[in-house]
Amino acid sequence: MTLQESSGQKSTGQKNSGPKGLTAATRRMARHYAMQALYQWKMAGASLNAIEAEFRVDNDMTNVDLEYFQDILHGVPQHLSDLEESFEPFLVERALHELDPITQALLRMSAYELKFRIDVPYKVVINESVALAKKFGAEDSHKFINGVLDKTAAVVRAAEVNANKNTR
Repeated sequence: MTLQESSGQKSTGQKNSGPKGLTAATRRMARHYAMQALYQWKMAGASLNAIEAEFRVDNDMTNVDLEYFQDILHGVPQHLSDLEESFEPFLVERALHELDPITQALLRMSAYELKFRIDVPYKVVINESVALAKKFGAEDSHKFINGVLDKTAAVVRAAEVNANKNTR
């Protein structure tokens, strides 16, 4: 976890996650709820604003990075085709429509973070997605998600991935 991620500071040209003092835990909860909200969006087809309002009413959002939650929830549908194009080549022997809705939501959310939230290290994006897959996904879906996101990060964040390999 970098200081930038845990403090909510923004990188030049990047979106700010919110007020200072936000922690990795508040970001983790934002991802948790964003994944559930994206699942609901996929399954129910309700409007994003209605889903967001429902989540804010039905859940204790006190320890959630709300700006990050909102960014993911609204950013994924806005960039859906672009996000899916970034990871679809790595869906070995499976088509996107064959994946369960949880796996779809996690891959879309993580692709969004990899492409548009470069203030978050790619390893954090992958680790958080794998943790959510272990909690909510089908058996061994976390292994599949890890493999797809590793390959996606190698393309989307090539400079960061290569720099990390060179420092080992």
